[in-house]
Amino acid sequence: MNINAVTTGAFEEICYMAWGDAKQALVFDPGHDADKILQAMEKHNLEVAAYVCTHGHADHINALAELHGQHPAPIVMHSKDLEWAFEPVNQIEPFYPVPPRPDVESFLSLESAKDWNFADLHFQSLETPGHTPGSCCILFPEDGILVSGDTLFKGSCGRTDLPGGSPRQLKESLVLLKQLPDETRVYPGHGGGTTIGIERATNFFMQSNGQNN
Repeated sequence: MNINAVTTGAFEEICYMAWGDAKQALVFDPGHDADKILQAMEKHNLEVAAYVCTHGHADHINALAELHGQHPAPIVMHSKDLEWAFEPVNQIEPFYPVPPRPDVESFLSLESAKDWNFADLHFQSLETPGHTPGSCCILFPEDGILVSGDTLFKGSCGRTDLPGGSPRQLKESLVLLKQLPDETRVYPGHGGGTTIGIERATNFFMQSNGQNN
């Protein structure tokens, strides 16, 4: 499996594209700078198999409608975040306006199936609330890869002081992630990559009852 990262927007959110031999890509969290994402897709000669949103914050979905308008494909997001993702409450002024809602009849709900298959890619959705009510991590079990959104970062974890955040839930979500194999490679929504083993050994929030607020 191939993964390409595009850093977008004022918060340097990372949009990932993952694809196999079929060149049908999963596009994770297209947060901003649609042109940059489109250029990366063209560079690798990719079509879109689906858009997958690890959570609903504006810095992760502001380019979604524009990309979907040019490359229609299913959109996957947890229903608890879909409730507010395209509403005024989700703007982050002055950096991100209210995310425009894609012109699609319905979204696929991440909690409705644990195993997903698009083109030649297979992943599992892990519900990891805490940063937002509907935060999910995406695990490619055959490849040992985790797209962690804003649940787990290198040396840190997602904040819980925004509406819908829950320190207790995030703690439980990190306990879930600690059960993954050490060699699992982590691709977070901001910052550098890491592994579960490194985070289990060095990340305060994976080791203790502390919480990142």
